[in-house]
Amino acid sequence: MPWYVLITKPKYELKVADRLEKDGFEICCPTRVEIRQWSDRKKKVIVPLLPSMVLINIAEKDRAKVFTVPGAVRYLFWLGEPAIVPEKEVQVLKDIANQKQQVISTEKIDVGHEINLKEFGFAANKGTVKYISGNQCWVVLHNLGFVIKLKIK
Repeated sequence: MPWYVLITKPKYELKVADRLEKDGFEICCPTRVEIRQWSDRKKKVIVPLLPSMVLINIAEKDRAKVFTVPGAVRYLFWLGEPAIVPEKEVQVLKDIANQKQQVISTEKIDVGHEINLKEFGFAANKGTVKYISGNQCWVVLHNLGFVIKLKIK
């Protein structure tokens, strides 16, 4: 089954992911911890790595079932077809979530934007994580159009 990109309402990513998981779907919604400051305190907040997106592994015939979940808006389309994320990119996102890597930032890739990357051992067998400096690496997700910058422990 392919991995589709489900677009959610803003700030609904974790709620939609949780509900879909409870309904028996295989989902991928990696998160990162951010420190937010208010006038009286600082707090660690869990935020999704991919804003307004949840990846879902679902059969083509079952795609409409996700819209029973509040907050699910539509699927992402590319050239008139539903966008499909390769398994290796989903696996990189799962590796990031499982290894509790500290995500520094998430940046959108612009057309023609080139990043000078060297081989790095984090998930080198997948060919999607590249080394750039002593304490940072970039995970390039070409099909989603994002670069995820990680702090290496």
